[in-house]
Amino acid sequence: MNIGSLLPLLVLLVAFWFLVIRPARARQTQARSTVARLAPGQRVMTTAGLFGRVVAVENAEVSLEIAPGVTVRYVAAAIAEIVEDPTSVGTSGEPDASITQDDTPEA
Repeated sequence: MNIGSLLPLLVLLVAFWFLVIRPARARQTQARSTVARLAPGQRVMTTAGLFGRVVAVENAEVSLEIAPGVTVRYVAAAIAEIVEDPTSVGTSGEPDASITQDDTPEA
């Protein structure tokens, strides 16, 4: 075999490395970093797009408060990103459409 016949295969392997493997490793590193930084009180978004506030971090589980008094448990790897709290940006906190009290009609 000569070098000329191996060159296309080598170019293909290098392209595969830069286009597939390298970005995947970077995403894994980013995800691990996000999970390692989780702490109670932070506002987060899950991979499904659900927003909540971290209540507790236990091993590989995270408890999120998604509404006042409503807590759900997620696998820590399902946290996509830590979201900057809107109150620290200068907005008024909760959006106007949020329901803060029970408005169910009485029977």
